[in-house]
Amino acid sequence: MNSRAATLAAAMALLAAAGCAGPERHSVVDPAGVQADRIHGLWWLYLAVCVAVYVLVMAAVAVALVRRRGGSDQPLTAPPLAAEVRRGIAVAGCVGLTVVTLFVLLIADFVTGRRIDSLAREGTLTVRVTGHQWWWEVRYEESDPQQQHNAFTTANEIHIPTGRAVRFELESTDVIHSFWVPNLHGKTDMIPGHRTKTDIRADRDGEFWGQCAEFCGHQHANMRLRVIAQPEAEFQKWLAEQRQPARESAPKSSQDRGKGVFMKSSCVLCHTITGTQAGGRVGPDLTHLASRPRIAAGTLENTRGNLAEWVTDPHGIKPGVRMPANPLAPEDLHVLLDYLESLK
Repeated sequence: MNSRAATLAAAMALLAAAGCAGPERHSVVDPAGVQADRIHGLWWLYLAVCVAVYVLVMAAVAVALVRRRGGSDQPLTAPPLAAEVRRGIAVAGCVGLTVVTLFVLLIADFVTGRRIDSLAREGTLTVRVTGHQWWWEVRYEESDPQQQHNAFTTANEIHIPTGRAVRFELESTDVIHSFWVPNLHGKTDMIPGHRTKTDIRADRDGEFWGQCAEFCGHQHANMRLRVIAQPEAEFQKWLAEQRQPARESAPKSSQDRGKGVFMKSSCVLCHTITGTQAGGRVGPDLTHLASRPRIAAGTLENTRGNLAEWVTDPHGIKPGVRMPANPLAPEDLHVLLDYLESLK
């Protein structure tokens, strides 16, 4: 039995470790930014204290059981005064140790919070993230009013420059959501009618997954986002590409016919495609849809087959989603997919 128990414990440890690394994983024990690193240090402190307390309590229980068994055949008598004094001192010592431990954790919390909030902003990049049921609207603002024409909106994907702090302005249009990218920072609630702010800095390049951390309805678990930290030059290149309108389709091509299908369908009422007459604000901006590796707030890979299923039967993939089904004739669906796949 001991061998089996050890094997089971090792397997569980491996599974736990596997859940903290690899693609599409959230990980608080793999910090990629200064704030996440400070939270990581605090987490290890709490873990060490909890393990120590658990070991001491179990040891005390074991000693008590051994003593009880050893004296089970002896009549119950009042303990001598010296023994009572020793017990009183032991209890007082335990209480004092508990108070000291709690104060240590309190001070560690306070210091970590101050260090997290002291992150200096370098540059003027501001990203406004709006939570919807169940997707993320991401808007890159311009601090200069004269440059507001360069502002643009994307969805479920955030690019940030490595090594530079970014201000995130967070809000919600429906219920309480919570913005959480474990590798970079702790969570920040998004409350309807109340804008909150947080600053995040990634200290290494990479792709980090985020998640809504406040239960927000039926598809809460499928409300995900990607944060891509990249060198400044690559980030500026991405910004320039995202600021461009949708590509023009060649006249009478399948993409051009697909554009016509899009403009005549209910899609145009909910989605925006910059450079066209589509200006809906209910659903995600589709101007550069084909450049995103995933769709449906991280639920599906952005392949032609998945895109077809999402367009025609979104409720079969994410029950309760606000997007309606779009029953299209096969030929219309084919050219519509050609058009959507051209939006890079």
